[in-house]
Amino acid sequence: MKLFRMSLWSSLMVVCFLLIATSNLVESKCAFEAIFNFGDSNTDTGGFYAAFPSQGSPYGMTYFKKPVGRPTDGRVIVDFLAQALGYPFLSPYLQSIGSDYKHGANFATSASTVLLPQTSLFVSGVSPFSLEIQLRQMKEFKVKVDELQSKGNTNLPSPDIFGKSLYTFYIGQNDFTGNLARIGISGLKQYFPKVVSQITSTIKEIYGLGGRTFLVLNLAPIGCYPMFLVELPHESSDIDQFGCLISYNNAVVDYNNMLKEALTQIRKQLSDANVVYVDTNAVLLELFQHPTSQGLKYGTKACCGQGGGAYNFNQQLFCGNTKQINGQILTATACEDPYNYVSWDGIHATEAANKFTTYAILNGSYFDPPFSLQKFCDIQPIG
Repeated sequence: MKLFRMSLWSSLMVVCFLLIATSNLVESKCAFEAIFNFGDSNTDTGGFYAAFPSQGSPYGMTYFKKPVGRPTDGRVIVDFLAQALGYPFLSPYLQSIGSDYKHGANFATSASTVLLPQTSLFVSGVSPFSLEIQLRQMKEFKVKVDELQSKGNTNLPSPDIFGKSLYTFYIGQNDFTGNLARIGISGLKQYFPKVVSQITSTIKEIYGLGGRTFLVLNLAPIGCYPMFLVELPHESSDIDQFGCLISYNNAVVDYNNMLKEALTQIRKQLSDANVVYVDTNAVLLELFQHPTSQGLKYGTKACCGQGGGAYNFNQQLFCGNTKQINGQILTATACEDPYNYVSWDGIHATEAANKFTTYAILNGSYFDPPFSLQKFCDIQPIG
């Protein structure tokens, strides 16, 4: 099995190298002229902190060398995807200064849910920008493009862009984890159909706006994240040989299977659209279970945290914060080598893990049905 895991990483790298080498022989071009992303913190490029400025170091330490609103040490998946298609990083829809929307927009914000939140950000920490709100923002964006493009606004795309764009979704983790400790897995499962239905109805509405290509990333194996390994109630027998929570990861699989089946049904209704299920869960699970086989060192241990030990996560003290606990002034600091970790702060992936996941997306081997991005675009380096 180790040889297979090595060949998995090697094949991703070789295929992506060949794609990049080929693209460099000709002028870069891409049939997708923009990316529109919907999501939560996993693909937030600064939306949440544009609305609620507060992020500090060590976020952004790896690539940007400063906090830029991404809840990781560097780039997120949609950053790498934009680079691969030859475009600049996506500007957050909520960012009023310095944004450029010629090649799309990012509606994702940290702490967002698929379902409308039933409480306030200041009570529970849930973002007000749920998927339905992000869809409304998308519709308003299209209205403004139609209105203002004729007036020569150079920061906006052409009005026909919406039929020539890639629409990406990576959202649902907060719906899954928000009340998990309180209501348990059985209580959580009653919400699965509602979450999946909201995602599929959003795809249908964007289809009505002209969208034809959708990449829907499934949920990550939350049972391997340091935060949930510390916070979620479990017995020692619920920990597998890789240190992950069996029951919670199984629940994620149940949700992902429901999502996959729903997307299969949507394809039958939208026969001229590409609606692609992306199994990012399998990619991240490989990283958590076998980090050393993929060039990393630590799977279920956070780079930025406090307490050391197996998880380096203190639920009273999140990454970058300082707090007095039991009479001691403690700070959750970052490791010096985030490139060796899968988990950045206990709940988000590092840039290294995000890059690995993007390579898998570009490779196309985790798509259902099969879909080849390189048939549409000259893939560019994402170093």
